[in-house]
Amino acid sequence: MPHSGPHAHPSRQVVVRRWLACKAARSPSLPQERTVTLQLKSGTSWSETYARCVQAAPEAFAPDRLLNLVRGDWHAVGTPGFHTTPLDGTPIPGPPRVGVEEAAAAVDFAVTAHAAWSRVPLDERSARVRAAVDDLAAHRELLALLLVWEIGKPWRLACADVDRALDGVRWYLDNIERQLGVHTAHPRQPLPGPVSNIASWNYPMSVQVHAELVQLLAGNAVLAKTPSQGGFHCLTLAHALMHRAGLPVSLLSGMGSEIADALISSPGLGALAFVGGRANGRRAATSLADSSYAEANRRHFLEQEGLNTWGVWDFSDWPTLAAHLRKGFEYAKQRCTAYPRYVVQRRLFPAFLETYLSVLDNLRFGHPLAVADADPRTPYPELDFGPVIHAAKATELTRHFQQAVAARAVPLYQGDLDDGLFLPDQDTAAYLAPACVLEPPSSWALHHSEPFGPLDSIVLVDTEAELLAAMNAGNGSLVASIATDDQAFAERVAPDLLAFKIGVNKPRSRGDREEVFGGLGASWKGAFVGGDLLVQAVSYGPEGAEEKLYGNFPGYSLYPPR
Repeated sequence: MPHSGPHAHPSRQVVVRRWLACKAARSPSLPQERTVTLQLKSGTSWSETYARCVQAAPEAFAPDRLLNLVRGDWHAVGTPGFHTTPLDGTPIPGPPRVGVEEAAAAVDFAVTAHAAWSRVPLDERSARVRAAVDDLAAHRELLALLLVWEIGKPWRLACADVDRALDGVRWYLDNIERQLGVHTAHPRQPLPGPVSNIASWNYPMSVQVHAELVQLLAGNAVLAKTPSQGGFHCLTLAHALMHRAGLPVSLLSGMGSEIADALISSPGLGALAFVGGRANGRRAATSLADSSYAEANRRHFLEQEGLNTWGVWDFSDWPTLAAHLRKGFEYAKQRCTAYPRYVVQRRLFPAFLETYLSVLDNLRFGHPLAVADADPRTPYPELDFGPVIHAAKATELTRHFQQAVAARAVPLYQGDLDDGLFLPDQDTAAYLAPACVLEPPSSWALHHSEPFGPLDSIVLVDTEAELLAAMNAGNGSLVASIATDDQAFAERVAPDLLAFKIGVNKPRSRGDREEVFGGLGASWKGAFVGGDLLVQAVSYGPEGAEEKLYGNFPGYSLYPPR
């Protein structure tokens, strides 16, 4: 079975999962599941889903390809790439990649559109954004189904991604007058140019579309690049609806290596919004720094991920922790605020291990559209996660597990795809059962970075100093948490953790509405966002470009209450 778990050093493996399975089989109190042949949920096939897109937005979806929204309208420009869905390897239309000339023309058009949009009164901007939100809400189920097919989100999480985007924008619509200081002597103004958005694939709606609608509300035109790994169908539908509402949006696809400079360094842009890995983030920051003074001082917010850790010290509330651990596996930990590293006080390891393994043994994963019967009323399967983003990622994580074990980490747990819910004979190359290593060596490729998948690691510590060192291994992160019964201990160590948000006996996340978001150390560059800070990041106060915002900048770092 592909990706069912590495098999290095079999004599050293602690195959706890199989032991638990045997234990369950011996227990008469545990129900035995009957074998059921699963099938694709009625009405959800890719061909039916794409046909619904063509019907809903024929201007953006051709029968055989996607179009790019450039120069004010949808155009069949760019070369459609080959793409497959991670669900089962089904071929789907790939992103229509444009070259640098088309990208530069898109930027030029966005700059012109921004000059007009920035003069539109706030009441009119709000009305158009609200109309877009209403139309997006009317297409909620189709947007969610595209997220299922494109990036493997289980149905519940796909719907939540759409809902969070729309609910968040509604909150900004209710607060934008206050946030812009409309009734003050010095109201905030739009940026001098459009906002360029380069975002990751994992949250197309609740991160990218949400941010774009707030940028538009603040008076800025918007230019966005689709993620190459997935989400471009969902973004195409969303931008078709936004464009219909009269919003100045551009959406284009392309290879980052070819068009990134145009989207980052072109004269006339007002800001860069980036969500992605540290390598690409460094390249974006370098590109800004190498530009002229105006571009080098351009507004920017670069979310670059980090190794989020959960420390466990003098702790006893294991049932509560178990619930948090279970929720943490949602979407196979393909989130910037997932916790893949647990730093555990050595004497607590037996209790932690029992809790952790009980969570792993009850996880549900598999094909997000696989159901037991053909009745259209059959609900979507309730899963913790589906596939990772593509087969190459599953192979990469399997290799990381093997390399950790080869370097003498303990293979604490290896899941098996046989426990997943799949269609008969479907391609499972992009699926990965959960796995965990104990005491990975410092030379491990993932010792200082996040795996972005269901591969955990556990580090044991004996002193407070060791705990802090292990929790700060990633040189800055977005979130961290401490599980402890000792509140004084939590208050003492929290200031020394290199994380923007710190939870005590609970996880932290990006947050919604008024909650701010950012990162410490190498996990974030530029202005922080979330709540009022997002509006501040995409507008000018009386000081203009010299305004001192909350964030991490070359000359200073300034942190809000968080």
